[in-house]
Amino acid sequence: MQRVTGIGGVFLRARDAEALRAWYATHLGIDVSEWGGHTFRWHAGGTTTWTVLEKDNDYIVDPDQPYMMNFRVDDLDAMLAQLRTAGVRVAEEVEDGEYGRFGWAYDGEDNRFELWQPPRGR
Repeated sequence: MQRVTGIGGVFLRARDAEALRAWYATHLGIDVSEWGGHTFRWHAGGTTTWTVLEKDNDYIVDPDQPYMMNFRVDDLDAMLAQLRTAGVRVAEEVEDGEYGRFGWAYDGEDNRFELWQPPRGR
């Protein structure tokens, strides 16, 4: 049986695509190309998680949000501070656990996303 080998891309719908692209460029440092997106090249080992959750779950807080993006960061505290300083809505909770540190914020169209600082060596 053939299998997928990883996530090839993530595609978002937006009420104002140009404004949302600019939001991600400004606040998360994603260099948006003229075609409207960015290709992340992996330079070191890492993982991408794909999960299907029950509709009624506690992980994606807003029941009307069908998905949640998770972005890897090197320094969660610094990223959250940067977002707060820029006036971005940031959730107060931060989780520390076996899989690393997690924090949450909301993009320019109020979509909640997750920031993940993996444990060292992961």
